[in-house]
This record gives sequence, structure tokens and C-alpha cells, in this order.
Amino acid sequence: MGHRPGRVAVVLNGNARQVTDQLVESFDQVVGSGDLFLSRSMDEAHGIALSIVEEGYQTVVTGGGDGTFVQMVTSITKVAKCRGQEPPPFGLLRLGTGNSLAWALGAGTRGKDVIADLAKLRQHTAHRDFRLIEVQDLLTPFAGAGFDALGLKHFHEVRSMLGRVPFIGKQATGGLSYAISIPTRTIPALALRRRMQVRVVNRGAEVERLDEHGRPSGGSIASGEIIFEGGCIAALVSTIPYWGFGVKVFPFAEERPPDRFCLRIVATHPVNIAAHMVSVWKGTYRHDDLLDFYADDVELQFDEPTAIEIGGDPAGMTRSMRAHLHPDPIKLIDYEAI
Repeated sequence: MGHRPGRVAVVLNGNARQVTDQLVESFDQVVGSGDLFLSRSMDEAHGIALSIVEEGYQTVVTGGGDGTFVQMVTSITKVAKCRGQEPPPFGLLRLGTGNSLAWALGAGTRGKDVIADLAKLRQHTAHRDFRLIEVQDLLTPFAGAGFDALGLKHFHEVRSMLGRVPFIGKQATGGLSYAISIPTRTIPALALRRRMQVRVVNRGAEVERLDEHGRPSGGSIASGEIIFEGGCIAALVSTIPYWGFGVKVFPFAEERPPDRFCLRIVATHPVNIAAHMVSVWKGTYRHDDLLDFYADDVELQFDEPTAIEIGGDPAGMTRSMRAHLHPDPIKLIDYEAI
């Protein structure tokens, strides 16, 4: 295969609703022959990653949301490491559902303007280092168990239902489906069911507990010690503030030390969340049972198989979830410089 220095590989999620035949044709005209890839599964993602690394692309741009980004970054990083190569810088296009990372980075727009965004990304070379969390062998900006995993399930159910309603279906792919599913399905379900029981153990450097202002408070927690044990409605980790559609679930992520990620335990009652949805959305909600920490390696141990999500995609049921800060930063296109 020929080496492609200076070329940009564009990987689109073939399952994303916004990735239509018309959009693919438009991308193909902008990108150039052989540089556009469609991924519909992890197996396809691995094959695409192998081609991208072998052909030496200078930059990789993903389109299709956080899940597409997680798949491609994980696959490309693993292939590059096996070959003793440095992974290329990555860019993002907002073509998925939640687009949490795009919100955090101020990356791109949607609709027809995404073609213009692609043209800008192909001409841009400045980048910055970005830290990801390794969870169940995937590299991701965020992951969790409880509220978020259940909310994803309800979101997909409501989106599917609304998609069959005339005139509304086209609007049901994003915020509208979440706005309906969370208060009508997720919150009531959490209020009625037994709380998720979890033990969170520090497996890395000292963990810092944060106060309501995001400042270290109450001393540190040593490796091997229990950070939290008991019932909660969510246990979440992230290196970015957002959880789709601009919901600021991790308000202290922007101020975190570069060698730590945010750990948030939501032990408050779901009714409190429902009653303060606006402040929860903005990231200003505070409660004594909303616990925040800075950590670099934690293990979540559940008393029964529990649904988790990684990068906004369901990741099955597990009795244990390990999350540790990946040692090697990836390079992301610097959108502030565009």
C-alpha cells in the first residue's frame, strides 16, 4: 500500500441516522478517492484502523458521535502501538446523537455546515494532547453505571417509538428523545427499583475528595482503600465536563489535574435530580450525597450484574468495571485555533 503523508482519513459511522447516502456522496467528493471509510461494527473498525496505520495518514477525522470516536481511537492506537508507531491526531465531526466530546471541545456544527467543517479540519494541523480513560479495553472520555446506562436504554426506546410518529420522527434523534425519556421513564424507574449497590476501590495514586466548589477537601484516600460503598443511582468517570447535548455532569472536569479524571457518585434520591433538572443540566446542582473525586485508577465492584456504558454506548452487564487513566495522551485537533 502507498504511504499517504498529508492525507486525512474520514471515518463515518454507517449506523448513524445522519449518515445518509446523500451525505456519504457529499463527503466522498470533498475527501477524495480512498480516504473515506464507513464503519458499522468493531470488526470493521479494526480493519479500517489497520488500513489507516499502514497507509500512514496524517490525521483521522471521525463522524458519528462518541461511540465512533471511541471505536476508532481504541483500534488505531492498539494497531499503531503493535507496530511501534505513533497514532495520528484525531478530529471530530458532530454526526452522532450525544456528541459529548464535541461539546467539550467546541468541535464543529451540524447539518449542511458539517461539510465546511470537514474542509477546515483537512487544512488544519495544530493539535493538543488529550487524556482518555481505559475502561474494559476501550479508550473513552467517559463511562459509567446506573443512571446513564439505564437512560441510554430508555432513550433508544423512546427514539424508536417517536421515529414512527408522522412529522415528529425526524426530530426524535436527539435532545427531544432524551427530554421525554429521562423524566418519564428513567427517573420513575430509578425511584421504584432497588438502588445499585457498589464498592468503589482506589487502585492507583491517592484520590482527592472534592467539596461543592471543586476544591480538595477531607484528606486523601490511599491506594487499596475504599472510596465509596453503598447504594447510589450512578457511578461515573470522565475527563470531560459533558454527557451529551451539553449536559454538564462533571462540572469540575475542566479544572482537574492532567494526571487525574473525575469520579462522581450520585447517591442522592432520583426525585432530587428530577426536581432540579435545569441546574443538573447546567452543572450547578449540589447535594451532600453528590460525591466528587479526582482519581487515576478505580475499580467499581457491583453486588450483581449491572449495565454499564462506555463512551455513550451500552457495554453489557458486568460485576466489575475497571477505569484507569491511559498513560499516553492522544492528539486532538485544536478547535480553538480554527
